[in-house]
Amino acid sequence: MTSASMTCRVAAKASTQAKSAAASLRVARPAAALRKSAFRMGARKTNSTVCMAAPLVGSVAPEFEAEAVFDQEFMTCKLSDYRGKYVVLFFYPLDFTFVCPTEITAFSDRHPEFAALNTEILGVSVDSQFSHLAWVQTDRKSGGLGDLAYPLVSDLKKEISTSFDVLTDEGVALRGLFIIDKEGVIQHSTINNLAFGRNVDEALRVLQALQYVQENPDEVCPAGWTPGDKTMKPDPEGSKEYFAAI
Repeated sequence: MTSASMTCRVAAKASTQAKSAAASLRVARPAAALRKSAFRMGARKTNSTVCMAAPLVGSVAPEFEAEAVFDQEFMTCKLSDYRGKYVVLFFYPLDFTFVCPTEITAFSDRHPEFAALNTEILGVSVDSQFSHLAWVQTDRKSGGLGDLAYPLVSDLKKEISTSFDVLTDEGVALRGLFIIDKEGVIQHSTINNLAFGRNVDEALRVLQALQYVQENPDEVCPAGWTPGDKTMKPDPEGSKEYFAAI
């Protein structure tokens, strides 16, 4: 073996060992450090290679079956079991954090309004069902959730977050929200970064607008539409009636 060949082999072995050590450090990174960095403001990291995925809106929602917590009991949650109903599916980063409980409890407190619209709510994070249960069993005044009116789904393998394209490079879900219709088709989606929460009023308004246009396919809803507001006809001549009235 030549001296140059031996040098190359030694260098390659050292590089492999360095990569292995670096990987071990990443795996051993404390959960507290991940939790802290996950909530820094800033742009979502992306890899240098960008793969253009098909848009989810207008497509059938990815199917999933996972463990969940509801009424302080474990259950199996399967998305297709909700066919025939609308579903508000929202993702949040982690249990026992800060913005998340304000969103989760806000949706729970407004659950009767969604139920009146034939709509179920599902919350999802990458935590285990055991973490979900512990958080539900923690009082709201102590940063917990208390009893919720809908299930919290465990995405411990991160398969659901990946299929809905909300998983960050750090392994937590962005604040994605999807409204799925009775046929299982995603009709609406929004994704917030980690540091700011969503508006339940807006989710409810969009749901109402979606249901209206599905029940009245010859009409469309203009910006900010709420029940009782004027709609418009989706053609040049028919829309003039709406524009003339505003």
